[in-house]
Amino acid sequence: MLLDGEDWQSFLRDFERSAFRLEVHQVYTMPFEAETVAGFLAGDPVPEGFNSEWHNRIRDHRTAGRTMTRAKLVRLPLTDYSRYLFEWCIPGNVAAGEDYRIVDVTTQDLDLPDQDFWLFDESVVVHMNYRPDGTQINRTLIENPDISKYLRWRDLAISESVPFAEWNSART
Repeated sequence: MLLDGEDWQSFLRDFERSAFRLEVHQVYTMPFEAETVAGFLAGDPVPEGFNSEWHNRIRDHRTAGRTMTRAKLVRLPLTDYSRYLFEWCIPGNVAAGEDYRIVDVTTQDLDLPDQDFWLFDESVVVHMNYRPDGTQINRTLIENPDISKYLRWRDLAISESVPFAEWNSART
């Protein structure tokens, strides 16, 4: 089942305990980010209130006792998009309460999928589908997923990761 609009937003808003995202791509080409990515690449400062709606959502979940965790696979050297994430996006997410983790796969192969996904409440799986250039195609709710496989991938990604702040400070 394809998810868009309110159907998709309800998953990000209404989970009860936990949301986990595995990010495997090195580039995401999202039209709504084009202007801010261009600003980053031009050396502009982070805009006032950047990503504030998302940060408010993270804070609301945290206040309600719900966790948001993300594991981002990276390969060195970082792409321009990953540098944008690391300098403009992720620090605000972490400050708002997201557990953002980095899995450096530059020199290791892990038994992780090539598929981005969200895992909500350890029971609902949504695939995030992208073209090779990072443009999002769609989001798909997976019917009757093999939850044990997604939990194994989540656990492996987390066990092989370090918190964003630790990874970022070690590289600068």
